[in-house]
Amino acid sequence: MPDDLLARLQHFHTDAFPAYQQTFQSLVDQGQHPTTLFIGCSDSRVVPYLLTGAGPGELFLVRNVGGFVPPFDGSAGYHGTAAAIEFAVLSLSVQRIVVCGHSHCGAIRALYGEAPAEAHNLKSWLGLGKEAMLPVADPGPEVLRRTEQRAVVLQLERLMDYPMVRRRVEQHNLSLHGWHYVIEEGQVHVFDVLSGRFIPSSESAHSGTGPYADAPADDGQPTALPLAL
Repeated sequence: MPDDLLARLQHFHTDAFPAYQQTFQSLVDQGQHPTTLFIGCSDSRVVPYLLTGAGPGELFLVRNVGGFVPPFDGSAGYHGTAAAIEFAVLSLSVQRIVVCGHSHCGAIRALYGEAPAEAHNLKSWLGLGKEAMLPVADPGPEVLRRTEQRAVVLQLERLMDYPMVRRRVEQHNLSLHGWHYVIEEGQVHVFDVLSGRFIPSSESAHSGTGPYADAPADDGQPTALPLAL
C-alpha cells in the first residue's frame, strides 16, 4: 500500500519548500515574530492559513476541540492552551488574539449529547463550553449556530481573566477578535462588541473587536462582554 504521507513529505521538500527557503532561513536566523495568536477548533475543515492568507511566521496557532480557553486559575488542570496564551503574549508579544469558532462544530453539538463512555478527557474538556449552552433539550440548526457564537464570546471573556492579556488590552497593546467561520459559505462572521452581534466580514468595517477595543462605557470604564447572543 503506498505511503501517502511519505509522498507528501517528499513533495514538500522538493517542490514546495524551495519557494519559501529564504523565508524559513530568515525565521531561523532572526527568530519568529508572529503578530497573531490564533485559537481555533481542531476541526479539519478550519484552515487558518487559508482564512487569513498568512504565510510562514505570521500566526502562532493553538487548536483544540471546540477552540476553548481554559480558566487562568488552573481550575481545569494544566493545559497546553493556557501555556500557549502566556507564551504568545509574554514572550512573543503578539498584537492580536483571534478566537475562531465555526459552523457544524462537533464539540458544540456534543454539549447537548453524550460523549463516548471511554472519552474521560473529552467529557471534562467539554465542560468548558457548557456556559454557552441554551436551555433546550433537542437543539436545531439555529440553536447550534447561536451556541457556536456564544462559545466564541465565552472564550473572549475567559481571555480577559488572564492578567497579562487584560493588562495589554487595557493599554491598547493587544486586541481580541471573535470569529465564527461558516464553512459552507466561506464567510467569517466577526464579533462586534458595540452591537453584540456577529457580522459577515463582507459587511464589516473591522476584523472583529473584543472587550476594550475602542468601546468605552458611559462611565469611561472598559466595556464588558455580555454573553447574551
